[in-house]
Amino acid sequence: MSSETQRSRREVLAGVAAGIGGLAGCTTLTAGGSGAPPVSMLIAGSLHDAVENGLRPALDRPLRVEAHGSARGARLVASGKRDPDVVSLADAALFSSPLSPDWYAAFATNAVVLAYDPGTPGGSRIESAAPDRWYEPLLGGVRLGRTDPDLDPLGYRTLFVLELASEHYGTAVDLRDAIPRRRQVYPETRLASALETGEIEAAFVYRSTAIERDYAFLGLPPAIDLGDPAFAAEYATASYDLPGGRTVAGAPIAYGATLRNPGTATAAAFERHVTGDYLAAFGFGVPEGYPRYAGDVPDVVR
Repeated sequence: MSSETQRSRREVLAGVAAGIGGLAGCTTLTAGGSGAPPVSMLIAGSLHDAVENGLRPALDRPLRVEAHGSARGARLVASGKRDPDVVSLADAALFSSPLSPDWYAAFATNAVVLAYDPGTPGGSRIESAAPDRWYEPLLGGVRLGRTDPDLDPLGYRTLFVLELASEHYGTAVDLRDAIPRRRQVYPETRLASALETGEIEAAFVYRSTAIERDYAFLGLPPAIDLGDPAFAAEYATASYDLPGGRTVAGAPIAYGATLRNPGTATAAAFERHVTGDYLAAFGFGVPEGYPRYAGDVPDVVR
């Protein structure tokens, strides 16, 4: 399997502009709204660029956006420390626990990829080892970054990818045990800057992040990248125990969102968030039939 074709930042922004322009026949939503109260959103860090540069320009209400690793964000809301209108997370399973809303929408997919800086010794080694031996440089000296599995779904999904890779490639060592080190862990919102400044040479990131930031990246086989529902049974063989005793199992990546404070303005922003063309422009997958709603969806959303 070869590395995925990258899209430049210019192509991404052009796609966003085309997507917003294609909404001309719908209710017109523009950035800004004179004196209107903001719609507050707590979102996954991996959604930040898409929300700021794709969703925000398409709304007539201002947004107040706070981004966190999704597991941490879910706990902030569940504990009452945050009260956003919209919660949008990188793992829909978090709406079962620690959150338990009456309903939510699964609205996008993604995949885990290995991004790298080809101008560094470690990045060059990864590039030379691609496509089937990419893990070997990670066992020996490449400065790798990943997110905290206790705070962020990307963190535990990275562990799932390594566990699945051991089985997929038949490696002599357990990659999930051999590769991770505590010093590799960064907040999701800082992982990108660490790669871009040369602090690290490679990082496990979402495909959408790699596309948004125009990284060199290696697309992993569908059997291990958590992006293909056809491999759901295989993904489910990996798991991780979160703080508080909850265990999460590997599954195809599904982003989920719920509207906590329904109203005309918040419902309009929510609808655009989960149905907007901007999602594909920023590297997210939007399968046929999405968004998929679960639970007792309020009439203002339906």
